[in-house]
Amino acid sequence: MTASELAADLAQVAAQAAADKVARDIVIIDVSERLVITDCFVVVSAENERQVSAIVDEVELKLRERGVKPVRREGERDGRWVLLDFAEIVVHVQHVEERVFYSLERLWKDCPTIPFHDRDAGPGTPVGAATAGAGSSAGAGGSVRPSAR
Repeated sequence: MTASELAADLAQVAAQAAADKVARDIVIIDVSERLVITDCFVVVSAENERQVSAIVDEVELKLRERGVKPVRREGERDGRWVLLDFAEIVVHVQHVEERVFYSLERLWKDCPTIPFHDRDAGPGTPVGAATAGAGSSAGAGGSVRPSAR
């Protein structure tokens, strides 16, 4: 069993919304064979708490435009790791330091990833290249946006 078409579509919308707010190391993990409560995890990184908040707001806005509301929203007060549960997908927006420390990709390394390519990225932008320290499995289907440094 793989992620439903609806879940894969919603994951792409969430990933693009995150990319629009300059999220880094975007990975979609198909957890449908391991979990019964959701089909996909969308995992993204942000440089600071303000960016975490902006990404969360954009993801929620874009999915609400599709008629999907979050069932649960956790971690917003600290702004270091916010979880948005939309039932079919769960979006994890993590500060870069939390992303490295918790390494969700490593925990779910046996699960397949769903390719994502930022529609605004140029044709030369590598799909799946991971930023140092973000986790080794991002290369299986994530998209990386260059940092704004």
